[in-house]
Amino acid sequence: MTATLGTTSATTKRTPDLGRAVELVSKEEGHRQPLAPEFVSAEDFSPLEVAYDFGKIRREDIEAGPKNIWRYKNLLPVPSNVEEIPNTEPGGTRLVEARNLAKALGVRKLWVKDDTGNPTHSFKDRVVAVALAAAREFGFTTLCCPSTGNLANAVAAAAARAGWDSVVLIPKTLEKAKILTTAVYDGALIAVDGNYDDVNRLATQLAAENETWAFVNVNVRPYYSEGSKTLAFEVAEQLGWRIPEQIVVPIASGSQLTKVDKGFREFGQLGLVEASPYKVFGAQATGCSPVSAAFRAGHDTIQPVKPDTIARSLAIGNPADGPYVLDVVNRTGGAIEDVTDEEVVEGIRLLARTEGIFTETAGGVTVATAKKLIETGKLDPDAETVLLITGDGLKTLDAVEGKIGPLATVPPSADAVREALQKR
Repeated sequence: MTATLGTTSATTKRTPDLGRAVELVSKEEGHRQPLAPEFVSAEDFSPLEVAYDFGKIRREDIEAGPKNIWRYKNLLPVPSNVEEIPNTEPGGTRLVEARNLAKALGVRKLWVKDDTGNPTHSFKDRVVAVALAAAREFGFTTLCCPSTGNLANAVAAAAARAGWDSVVLIPKTLEKAKILTTAVYDGALIAVDGNYDDVNRLATQLAAENETWAFVNVNVRPYYSEGSKTLAFEVAEQLGWRIPEQIVVPIASGSQLTKVDKGFREFGQLGLVEASPYKVFGAQATGCSPVSAAFRAGHDTIQPVKPDTIARSLAIGNPADGPYVLDVVNRTGGAIEDVTDEEVVEGIRLLARTEGIFTETAGGVTVATAKKLIETGKLDPDAETVLLITGDGLKTLDAVEGKIGPLATVPPSADAVREALQKR
């Protein structure tokens, strides 16, 4: 498909069907405005968030729904018939009781939310599906994003499935696997000579110039970000309708962490689970750790940094939701830590050898951070804990290349194999 520049206004003028979503609310001062493809309040210049009139939500209605995120459609800003429209049907990924990893880390009860099973093998399929559903209601015709990789895959795939054009902007230094697994969907993939923050600024400019382009994490960001709540919904439902005591979440823009918290709170407010206390922990790579640095210093603002880490999917030097991550972590009594690239690789290998789950670098950050939080006494080893693993290791093979490989190369001889095994 070929996307072209243009400023033609979106054609849909009818009132959008966004289910039980009723308005947008500014996060700072609570200013309210109608549902629209806008992401910053004109009143206080803070991010906008979707507000709802949920009415009655019952467990049995959710359980009767499809085995994907649309079982939670009444808790999302999507049309009432969203599951009937062609989409990638993300969600419904497994929650693994990680007994071997728990033993290795010294944790009593540990679960891994393995989101590598999504259509393009990351949690981004969730947020993109919600963004696309909302964008369609607003009359957009082209799906777009700036991306550090996983979002690029998800947008290109979702657009192809929906029959839309796509425009995806990436830093030119992105991992080769993520470039190829975006390009294969045959949308417009543009590599930019700059880091993610440069790409994001360019996306904001293009979103303003092209009114039929829905940039999922720019002009339809309030709807897009709601998709992360489905991680919290699934975890709670898979645990037997209860909230875990602790959860460790990787931080890129910070939106995922804040929405996981929102998902738990909404389930509690609606009586779907007991509104029990829980702690949210954030994980960053040391080479891009502005939120961790702010938490450690006791600040409530984020000082932007220039990313330098192998965890490119988390390499956002000026995270939009950073201050709100600090709010959530402080309110719940959690903490934020960061780990070196060497620890990231070891986190990848530790999860693989204990649970048979191969995660990308972001998951390595989560596992390594959990280990560090336990060692420093910030994470309670006796509390039930969930780790969010948000992407597949096949996307970041370069992180482990040269560090793992065959035990030996031998001739086709049983004696040679035995000899090699003896040297292990």
